[in-house]
Amino acid sequence: MMRLLLDAHVFVWWIRADSRIDPSWVAPIVDPANSVFVSAAVAWEIETKKRADRLAFHHDTPRIASEFGFELLSITPRHAVVAGSLAWEHRDPFDRMLVAQAIEQDLTLVTADTAMRSAPGIKVL
Repeated sequence: MMRLLLDAHVFVWWIRADSRIDPSWVAPIVDPANSVFVSAAVAWEIETKKRADRLAFHHDTPRIASEFGFELLSITPRHAVVAGSLAWEHRDPFDRMLVAQAIEQDLTLVTADTAMRSAPGIKVL
């Protein structure tokens, strides 16, 4: 059994059935034995990009995530402490939060972002 955390771009690509989905991600995401999570940070990042006209995504993130059978992951104070204190020179607050959540919740991050692979203690699919 795997516990997966989708990065924002992977979530958007999945919902859109985008060709950028790595074929190696498909089986683990659709396997009913695995748990797939979408963070509140993903919803926050998507809405921020929509407001800035940097993303056209016409879905309510929590609703569509649930419709796809994904579990919603809230941000806790512990996640915030870990995100803020990570010894990782990466400034994107959304990425830092996803890394912190992956570490704290023992999740494997599903991402195409090579910068995420350099985070300390992270497991990436």
